[in-house]
Amino acid sequence: MLKSSPIHFYPFILFFALLSYSQISNAELVKNIKEFDKAVANVKPGGEVILANGTWSDVELIFKAKGLPNKQVELKAQTPGKVIITGRSNLAFSGEYITISGLVFKDGYTPTGEVLSFRTANDELANNSRVTNTVIDNFSTTDRPMSDLWVAMYGKNNRFDHNTLINKRNRGVTLAVRMNTEASHKNNHIIEYNYFGPRQILGANGGETLRIGTSHFSREYSNTTARYNYFDRTNGEHEIISNKSSGNSLINNVFFETQGTLTMRHGHFTKVEGNYFLGNHKPNTGGIRIINESQSVSNNYMYGLTGKRLRGALVIMNGVPNSSPNRYDPVIDSSMNNNIVIDSDYIELGAGADEERSAPPSTSEFKGNIILGKSNLSPFTLYDDMSGINFEGNYLNEEASTPIKSGFASTPYKVTVNKYGLKSPSKALLDKINFGEVKLPVTKDEVGTNYYPKNETSVAFNSGDTIKVKSGTNTILAALEASKAGDVLLLENGGEYLLTKFVEVRHPITLMAAKGKKPIIRSQKPNFINIENGGALAVENLWFDGAESPDYKGNSIISTSSTSMNINYNLLVRNIKVTDLDVNGYFYFFKANAGTFADRIDILDSEFSNITGAILQMNREVDDLGVYSVENLTISGNTFKDIKEEVATVYRGGTDESTFGPMVTVKDNTLTNVGKGPTHRSGASMYFHGVQKLNISNTTWNNSAPLELFLTNGEPVTVIKDVVLKNSGKIQTNNSGYKAENVTYK
Repeated sequence: MLKSSPIHFYPFILFFALLSYSQISNAELVKNIKEFDKAVANVKPGGEVILANGTWSDVELIFKAKGLPNKQVELKAQTPGKVIITGRSNLAFSGEYITISGLVFKDGYTPTGEVLSFRTANDELANNSRVTNTVIDNFSTTDRPMSDLWVAMYGKNNRFDHNTLINKRNRGVTLAVRMNTEASHKNNHIIEYNYFGPRQILGANGGETLRIGTSHFSREYSNTTARYNYFDRTNGEHEIISNKSSGNSLINNVFFETQGTLTMRHGHFTKVEGNYFLGNHKPNTGGIRIINESQSVSNNYMYGLTGKRLRGALVIMNGVPNSSPNRYDPVIDSSMNNNIVIDSDYIELGAGADEERSAPPSTSEFKGNIILGKSNLSPFTLYDDMSGINFEGNYLNEEASTPIKSGFASTPYKVTVNKYGLKSPSKALLDKINFGEVKLPVTKDEVGTNYYPKNETSVAFNSGDTIKVKSGTNTILAALEASKAGDVLLLENGGEYLLTKFVEVRHPITLMAAKGKKPIIRSQKPNFINIENGGALAVENLWFDGAESPDYKGNSIISTSSTSMNINYNLLVRNIKVTDLDVNGYFYFFKANAGTFADRIDILDSEFSNITGAILQMNREVDDLGVYSVENLTISGNTFKDIKEEVATVYRGGTDESTFGPMVTVKDNTLTNVGKGPTHRSGASMYFHGVQKLNISNTTWNNSAPLELFLTNGEPVTVIKDVVLKNSGKIQTNNSGYKAENVTYK
């Protein structure tokens, strides 16, 4: 046996050697774009092109290949997550039976309109192909209004799964199913187990996370399925998913604290089933919005949703009679059945009703829904005749009421936290609508790539170290250069600080003094502080004075970057003093330039006097396309004296309905001699144009210009309460669509 064993062993060695050689010959490791192009030109069915680990910068990868059902062609990373594609880069692929995997697109932007495209030319599409275990993170041009798509799916029978898409910062859809040719209709794409991570508020239309089709092809069938995906604070705009084609299935997805809705914007025969919406009482969190014909919404779960009108927990819209494809087809033959709504504030029926959208829902049904909540005991709002909806077998907690006369049974509010950590009605009530167990269809840990973190990336004010800053010239700049995100620059009480250079804030920073005498800051530059991309600023217990400032028209204490910023910023101003901004006729406290956007601006408990410009100038977005500069603005507890222009001018023009803001709160302020400068153009002490939610209360005007409002579409809510205007004119407005209570003129 020992003598004969070599004779039998050699064939096995030869067999495995040939097999190994075959495998190696079909897998080519490439280290640069030249090697990549050569490998792609030679790849055969069953072959692999492997990108070497490392950074691939400024590469446009074009991958054309034809595999077979049992011999896929693969483009993959040498090690998943270790191939970083950055700079001006993208990937386009076409052919048959292709798999892309393991790549990371990070901190770059596409030189074209798409980062990852399922086509290489208009007539070269990918079919029967897959993208998996791939990341796109912060791959955004700094030109905020410039639109691009991160993922564009063309062709047919493609799959996009287990990918991570986070931090899209410019305009454009995160993932779009494109249907611009017949070859991409009835595509049967599957989008599943993906992690759609946080997306900041865009402040404009064009911030959808997932869009299937467009209005041009909305009456064509896409037959796309999106299932088991996790949408985590994808807040670009109020259409988180924008369905714009027919025959799609949106099932078993999770929406975590998303400011917006799953919207059936265009198209018919959409199936929306088994989705979970966890609002957790965060602002503007929404559920499902029905438009168009033959829509089916069933067995969905909503908790803690606060959005209203077009952003409610359940919304059925009015339509346009004989609508064109890009408007609103009436709701016909549709159902909203067997859904659970817990502790959510608004259910809107006939939403959007106006002269154009005059067709209420018809031949539709609302059956077997459980609605339990105490935060709003009148959750239903009817904007038109709802006799076209059959209400039957629904349950509403006994403390609540509805204007709908039949179809609702009262039930006790019995809600408990179940073993999965979710608020749930009793099993007996669940059984009545055959809902089954209240359990997430997929968890955050089960989606996305298996190597890329899903950690929170934002840095809070005051979360870092404290750096003491001595009085003197440019000592603030030196401390800022040595700081990191979240640090506090602590100035000396009563100290004097001079700036001879611009202070450029590029990460979150706090500039403050301890309680006591305020340090004084002067500058010899036109702007004291510029918030640049990535920056955020908090100032507290400081004194800004304009005595050293040059005579430069348009001076400011704080300004955003003069170029577009694709990262939202925050500004917190507390207990400061601002004096003598009067070297010329246009010296502002804060200016928000076009192409920049604040999540939040708070002006609190501060004193402003002798200022020739405005305190807050946020009117640079003038294209009238629904674009604006700040989401949440609070002006509270301040005194304003001898201000030549407005305390605030906030502008949102146009008729777009896809955004929530601005939302403005003005309370507990005193204005004296405000808005009466000889060169003041608006003639107002405060000017709010197109603000979507405005609350003004407990504020006094003395010898000032009037408060002026311009109310636009989008169903704005404006409330003015407990205010006094002494020798300050009457409130000026373009229409009476606001609520006034206890307004005193003297």
